[in-house]
Amino acid sequence: MQPKEMAIDDADPILRLDAAPSSSVKRRLRRGIHLLPSVFTVANLMCGCYVIRVAVDGNSMEYDYAARAIWIAWMFDALDGALARVTGTTSAFGKQFDSLADIVTFGIAPVFLTYVWALRPPPLSASQDRVLAMGVGCVVGLFYVVCCAWRLARFNLQLLGPRENRYFVGLPTPAAALLVAGVIHYVGRPIQDVGLSWLLISLLAILGLLMLSSIRHYSFKRIHWTRRHRSTVVILVTLLLAGVVHFSGIALLVIAASYVLHGVALQIFRSVRRRRKYGDA
Repeated sequence: MQPKEMAIDDADPILRLDAAPSSSVKRRLRRGIHLLPSVFTVANLMCGCYVIRVAVDGNSMEYDYAARAIWIAWMFDALDGALARVTGTTSAFGKQFDSLADIVTFGIAPVFLTYVWALRPPPLSASQDRVLAMGVGCVVGLFYVVCCAWRLARFNLQLLGPRENRYFVGLPTPAAALLVAGVIHYVGRPIQDVGLSWLLISLLAILGLLMLSSIRHYSFKRIHWTRRHRSTVVILVTLLLAGVVHFSGIALLVIAASYVLHGVALQIFRSVRRRRKYGDA
């Protein structure tokens, strides 16, 4: 029996929690990390730290810049993954590093910004309704962050085995943060109406539930950017970029909301088609 146990331990060292890292693992750790994708991940993390700093300072003049920083962080987050895949520099360390950065930038930072933008009362005007909204907002904000961490942990587990690259299972955490940032960027000034504050609280709760769900959202990972496409695609991309540049408020909000809602719409469509199929049968 002893040789058999040794074979099992050698085959799957994860089963032995008290086992020391093997020499091969130590060699891999000493090789270092891939620089280029990690630089973009650090840039993503820097944007998240900037958003948190703005929220802590409470400077309302910078709230719009903080919302835009979340969108910039999303571009860095997309670039580090794309570069890692194109250059063949993907690694387990890079995936974990990226997820930890995403928790800060797309989980904690949007909650901080939403709290000071929509829930923090003006000076000397903390009404009872506002205090209640602040308390509920803190709980919902914690729920949102937990959902982000849970969603990223599930995504990392899905990376360990065969998966469908065409779709994400559950709303991606960057998409949820982009919708929050899109609302803040579109509205601009901090919310003074308690009723609107409750709408933002509800939005955070809904986004958290969507991250926990199994609703699939298109990942865009199977789009071959280097291949030839129809000229209409180039025209549409040009119009989209022009809209973002000249009408960034409404354009970014529509883009973020459309991505969040398209997964829900596809899920409803699949459910209706499945019911009709089995109903006819």
